[in-house]
Amino acid sequence: QAASPSLVLSTAFHCETAAQSYAPAPLLDLPWISVDRIDDSARSAWREPEINDGQIAFLQYTSGSTSTPKGVMLSHRNLMVNASLIRQAFGNTPQSTAVFWLPLHHDMGLIGGVIQPIYCGGSCTLLAPAAFLQRPALWLQTISKRRATVSGGPNFAFDLCARKIRPEDREGLDLSSWEVAFVGAEPIRAQTLDRFEEAFAPYGFRREALFPCYGLAEATLMVSGGPRQTAPTVVRVQKAGLSRHEVREAADHEPASRRLVACGEGLSGQRIVVVDPDTLRACRDGQVGEIWVGGPSVACGYFGLPEATAATFQAFLAGTGEGPFLRTGDLGFQRDGRLFVTGRLKDLIIIRGQNFYPEDIEQAAERACEGLRLGYCAAFSVDRDLGNGNGDGKAGDGEDSEHLVIVQEVEPRRRDLDMPRALHAIRREVALRHEVEVHAIGLVQAGALPKTSSGKTRRSACREQYLTGQ
Repeated sequence: QAASPSLVLSTAFHCETAAQSYAPAPLLDLPWISVDRIDDSARSAWREPEINDGQIAFLQYTSGSTSTPKGVMLSHRNLMVNASLIRQAFGNTPQSTAVFWLPLHHDMGLIGGVIQPIYCGGSCTLLAPAAFLQRPALWLQTISKRRATVSGGPNFAFDLCARKIRPEDREGLDLSSWEVAFVGAEPIRAQTLDRFEEAFAPYGFRREALFPCYGLAEATLMVSGGPRQTAPTVVRVQKAGLSRHEVREAADHEPASRRLVACGEGLSGQRIVVVDPDTLRACRDGQVGEIWVGGPSVACGYFGLPEATAATFQAFLAGTGEGPFLRTGDLGFQRDGRLFVTGRLKDLIIIRGQNFYPEDIEQAAERACEGLRLGYCAAFSVDRDLGNGNGDGKAGDGEDSEHLVIVQEVEPRRRDLDMPRALHAIRREVALRHEVEVHAIGLVQAGALPKTSSGKTRRSACREQYLTGQ
């Protein structure tokens, strides 16, 4: 409905059953065309359209991780430029073969899995997303069978394979052809890359194949990545420094530290600037700020949303007036030409004037005791006067305006989880590692936590559901 469509293309089967489906009423009022019943004689009526590179090719909707999904207007030029950048970064050729399971309504699935192979003249095997989620081994088995050179996905996909694929299902795998194992679409965890390499190195997988990258729908797809055939760059920094938007290196195994994975180098023709979101001035190397992007891959704006388009796509640097830039809403820093992403600006938790990254708190909570589902935790803050009292809430001291709330999924097969013990363990672990009190904890069943199509936790949606008692 937000795209204001004028007609629906479908198959005869779906056209006939649409009236009995759950499709929104406005959609049913549109003309439906059965593409498999168009008479061959209609081909004579076809006229080649006049298309220029500035025209809109399609609307690509954002994931909705921090707000309602918006239709990003992508021009033909945006697509061609970004496809060229991906080809250069991945080293794709007509001999390249890929395997994708990501849904085609997701930018990485559509542009990476369909448009890129067509652009470079290579080939791609597409798997149903549900098939991968039900049996992660199918993904790696297909890479092995097809001798694929390119494949990848969000961080959770690599984590799922390392944790869920049994030793007997690994037998016969040969991952030596895998040259580019791209990781993106959500925060990349160094321990995930370590576990995946350790699990599949015996089957030909090389750490140098790992290709952390960064991108977003508003920049067509890819912004930074690589260089290829180079092991990922990982740095360990002090959490206390990050809370003050400063990057300070930490010693190995330092408890109050965090390992960050570089998301590669900026691609040719694109400019990445890290900016102080308050002063709108460029940050120095090693200083955390908002990531801004400029270049021909940046989209034309949001469909039907002029104010949001101006706020997001028309940013200019204070002092120099350079721009326009795309404000990504992501926090990060640059170091030695590489981009490090630290979190989302809207997700940042501020309590007693101190900044907390939700990913750090979530990681401490979900590993507090057995029976909690890894990768299915949401940490966010609520105003003291808005808290609904759900979960294991405890009254604060009344001084802070923001309180920390954690929602954690329980493993679906764990019927014997000791709830009071789990709640106590989460409180203790978060307090020990971050010195902050948890105001409320919600332990929920598997599948309850709102996620995007790429597996990112929708913290803002989770916060709304918490405040409304859902």
